[in-house]
Amino acid sequence: MTQPFQLPDFYVPYPARLNPHLEAARTHTRQWARDFEMLEGSGVWEESDLESHDYALLCAYTHPDCDVDALNLVTDWYVWVFFFDDHFLEMYKRSQDRDGAKAYLDRLAGFMPMDLSDGFPEATNPVEAGLKDLWLRTVPAMSADWRERFSESTRNLLNESMWELANINIGRVANPLEYIEMRRKVGGAPWSAGLIEYVSAEVPARVAHARPLAVLRDAFSDAVHIRNDIFSYEREVADEGELSNAILVLETFLGCSTQEAAEASNDLLTSRLHQFEQTALAELPQLFADHAMNPAEVAAVLAYAKGLQDWQSGGHEWHMVSSRYMNKEARATAPLSLPFMPAGLGTTALDVRSLFTQRSADLRRRSFTHVPFEKTGPSVIPDIYMPHRLSLSPHLAHAREESVAWCKAMGMLDPQPGDPGSAIWSERKLWGYDFAVCSAGIDPDATPQALALNACWLSWGTYGDDYYPVVFAQAKNLTAAKATTARLIAMIPVDHAEQAEPVTAMERGLGDLWVRTSAGMSHEQRTEFRATLVSMLKSWLWEVENQVLNRIPDPVDYAEMRRHTFGSHLTMYLCRLGHQNRGIPDEIYASGTIRSLENAVADAACMINDVYSYQKEVEVEGEVHNYILVTRNFFDIGYPEALHICHALMTQRTEEFEHIVATQMPLLYDDWKLGEEARTALDAYVAELKDWHAGILNWHEKIARYRPEDLHELPVGLGAGAWSDGFGMSAARISLPH
Repeated sequence: MTQPFQLPDFYVPYPARLNPHLEAARTHTRQWARDFEMLEGSGVWEESDLESHDYALLCAYTHPDCDVDALNLVTDWYVWVFFFDDHFLEMYKRSQDRDGAKAYLDRLAGFMPMDLSDGFPEATNPVEAGLKDLWLRTVPAMSADWRERFSESTRNLLNESMWELANINIGRVANPLEYIEMRRKVGGAPWSAGLIEYVSAEVPARVAHARPLAVLRDAFSDAVHIRNDIFSYEREVADEGELSNAILVLETFLGCSTQEAAEASNDLLTSRLHQFEQTALAELPQLFADHAMNPAEVAAVLAYAKGLQDWQSGGHEWHMVSSRYMNKEARATAPLSLPFMPAGLGTTALDVRSLFTQRSADLRRRSFTHVPFEKTGPSVIPDIYMPHRLSLSPHLAHAREESVAWCKAMGMLDPQPGDPGSAIWSERKLWGYDFAVCSAGIDPDATPQALALNACWLSWGTYGDDYYPVVFAQAKNLTAAKATTARLIAMIPVDHAEQAEPVTAMERGLGDLWVRTSAGMSHEQRTEFRATLVSMLKSWLWEVENQVLNRIPDPVDYAEMRRHTFGSHLTMYLCRLGHQNRGIPDEIYASGTIRSLENAVADAACMINDVYSYQKEVEVEGEVHNYILVTRNFFDIGYPEALHICHALMTQRTEEFEHIVATQMPLLYDDWKLGEEARTALDAYVAELKDWHAGILNWHEKIARYRPEDLHELPVGLGAGAWSDGFGMSAARISLPH
């Protein structure tokens, strides 16, 4: 039978090596699975199934340096997780027994106690018994922080098990951003990263959640999953009807051939590995310095990074030799032999040629060779799909006056002594930006005071977003940017009494807003709110770092950081705050359903901004942070084609939001057995997200910020009454198909 596509040339820069304890692990894990009744009589596996899967070979390739006891334990974990997947399919997925599935998954959490002295429930099936044994054998060597992180990744893996089947049942193929987000949860690679810590070294708790460690884990996970999707496309899509596959997702989204989608998937895999390398080489050293990490801590992080790297190459080799996958026409690895390269058993995945393949080299080159300030012409604005009805607050005029007066009082419109870059706004510009109209749309039911406060937040956030590129990025002064960010973070202490004395207009404005907004919050709420602000401030530093390197970001990293740079989490938290005491468990807001809902609408709003601001950012400011530019760079295409792709993705993220509201929110309510008050409160939160989305589009359509005459300081005669002139969009408009 002809393969559906020719396997692409993979970027495999590291050698795969084979653990010498392979046969011992095979023998051990076979007996372990039998002891826990996973084989004959389980109704799921026979011994022949376990032998053909050969998880010991997978683990021996992905953990080449560990001792026999560690390899045995890790192999048992993989046997357990794959048995769980098949057991869950037989028990609950096929019958669509959601109540039974939720009870089954909820019970499993009891078999991962943070403190072993708390004990375990009585095991009622092989999955529970196996998890108890593995937890007892694993966690004594690991910290409480690791236990919590690994428990969370295990719960994610288990709790999202219904998502894939739900899409299969309705024939729904995910959009690319949804695929990346959900594949991490159901694909299991973040869970694998936790076991890499057990085998290699546990990362220090104080940096475990820092951006570089999160990016290493996520880039590792995405590359693992995409590689698996390429090799398993024939079996999963053609034979089993699976829909969660990178090639199928891109084939459907781009409307291209299977071969073209396979090449694009491989390019994304390569880009994620480039991101991994960039993070390891550029961001880890900075992390070590910023946190004054000691040699033992540095060694632990580096060992963990090497463990992720080993898993990547070992996983590739596993796919090359396993009978489960389409690999008969794969190009043989390691065709070149150099005297300084490793040789022998288990080193075949080092493909020297992959370091110099044209596609990989071109992708890396394009990311660093963009010429800033290129002439783009006016931004082209397509017809943007907006299913949510716009409402405007009747207190708009009040918010306009108050927010402009506040900006003046904070000093944001005047040059600041010792800060030559501070005079980035004039009063004329501020009236034209009209942040009050954005506030009036995103929160139409707010009181006059709350609406004015929201408009002040939007003013301050946009001022900071304009300030960092002009003052720090163009001067390539990362040190000053870090010092400024540290000062701003000092303005938002959980205890107001610890607030630093403001020196600049930005500090003064943030300090004022922080106290006014958080005064009535509980300690926990204030801590959460502060975290959203810190993440936004640090994301501005990420932008400065890329500008210093003249680096166009990897598309996945850009999409995920864009939510922070746009302030999405900040504004959504404020929307959520009024509903938290109305019977909604905290776990609801942390659930996959709510996270997906928020991310979908956040991405759609971020793309609205990037479509409108393309000329401003790329031509006038020399920016590298724009969805259209990132898309141009990744696919090596022109502006019209990249705009078309971004417009389609924007539309599909909005449609995904609608899909979640219509189909997944009712299931969330039922699964958690929420009362009427909590359901009403969550419905109100969804309505506020709709207002947020519609208000953001309306603001872009109405204000004077992105038109050619705004960008090049053409005289437009704006003053205090300019909002009544009805700003029209002079940028060209085109219609693109949804």
